[in-house]
Amino acid sequence: MRLSRLLLVCLMLGFAPLLSVHAQGQVSPYTVVVSVADTSDAARTNAFGDALAQVLARTSGGQDLSSKPGYPDALKGASGIVKQYQYQRAATGMSLQVTFDEAAVQRTVAQLGVASAGPRPPVLLVVRDEDGSVLTREALTALTQAVAARGYSTVLADPAKTGDTPNLTSAEPDQVATLARQYKTGLILLGQLHGTSADWVLVSGGPQQRWNNDGANASALLTDAGNGLADRLGKQMNVIGSATVDGKLWVSQINSASDYANLLATLRADPSVRQVTTLSAQGDGMLFAVKVSLPMDVLAANLAAGGRLLRGDAHSDADASLRWVH
Repeated sequence: MRLSRLLLVCLMLGFAPLLSVHAQGQVSPYTVVVSVADTSDAARTNAFGDALAQVLARTSGGQDLSSKPGYPDALKGASGIVKQYQYQRAATGMSLQVTFDEAAVQRTVAQLGVASAGPRPPVLLVVRDEDGSVLTREALTALTQAVAARGYSTVLADPAKTGDTPNLTSAEPDQVATLARQYKTGLILLGQLHGTSADWVLVSGGPQQRWNNDGANASALLTDAGNGLADRLGKQMNVIGSATVDGKLWVSQINSASDYANLLATLRADPSVRQVTTLSAQGDGMLFAVKVSLPMDVLAANLAAGGRLLRGDAHSDADASLRWVH
């Protein structure tokens, strides 16, 4: 059903706020799992510091906070803001799952003098071995640990549903949209291993980024790939704005009142968006005037990374174009 002019008028007069917004249901960015040598107080305290370092990076949008005054002291006091923890058995020994108090973490980020960008969505991993099989989380441990250490979380594709997933030669918009709906993220890493070398494609809301790497062994190969992934995400997404930018955003595939309400909620929930005004509608698309703290192309890439919006066809009246997929 397409939005009629009358429906748009009703929405603009206040109907939209009454509609529910679906939660994305992602794993909490305030919970991490880190390796721990044993159950001693000293080992646990060190693990708390390692865990907080990951959480601080996540909640500041992947920024490197290690050079900020007060950062070492914040890690030393990590145990004071732990909400709960639990030991777990791991393939390499023992690990510790740690959950931090959300408000305390946000205060810590603010005290370090960093504007929180909010937690990033997880990166969906679809990595294939030489025989074409999709690798499991255990096989990708070195990659996921490297990514986690840089402040990003990961999720793996369901092995039973990888038959129609994109590969390195093609990542069609419809395939990306399907994955975004299913896994609630627009960040997708596609990989193909060739012994001790690999090819990679990062789909992250902007142009696809391609690279390859080599390693002395599988662990080194995947660790390097994880760091390469974090580097590329950081350059694209960790742009800290200050001045207000006035721009116009076109969003297509808005097919219902619920779509419109949820889209507005998504835009207003983004910390870089300061104001949203609906200007016009045409077909299944709408034009918005926005005041944001980021360049419009960066805003569009960050919104697309969340998985609810993806890049759309250019529109003559807009500075950036997206399409609604949730």
